[in-house]
Amino acid sequence: MTKQLVAALSCAMLIAACGGSGDKKAPENKDSASTTTTAPANPATVNPTADKALDLIGASDCTTCHRLHKAQGGSTIGPAYDEVAAKYTNAADTTVDRLVKKVISGGSGIWGTVPMTPHPALKPDDVKTMVTYVLSLKQ
Repeated sequence: MTKQLVAALSCAMLIAACGGSGDKKAPENKDSASTTTTAPANPATVNPTADKALDLIGASDCTTCHRLHKAQGGSTIGPAYDEVAAKYTNAADTTVDRLVKKVISGGSGIWGTVPMTPHPALKPDDVKTMVTYVLSLKQ
């Protein structure tokens, strides 16, 4: 059930990122798309923090360069989220804070020569929610 939910949310995020106009209605459309492609979620298994993180990721431009899983195929500019989680398996609060700063300020060298675009308009608390979610994907 969890894999189906993640797959449905990933597809919805990709669709929202590619065709979204940047308005606040994009996350609502993503939710309605995910409910039509999967069985209704069991309220006991819904993770509001993960849902918020996925909404934030879908509302940003993250999915332009990143995928949820490396196995999804196709070329991407940046690493898949599960690759990031694997690299930082022993992530401490200092790692989360460092990654939040990296997302906001951008940079290069860790994953190759292509720089990550800075995201100065993102709120640090929102980025922390997204980074914490990404790091939770470690297998």
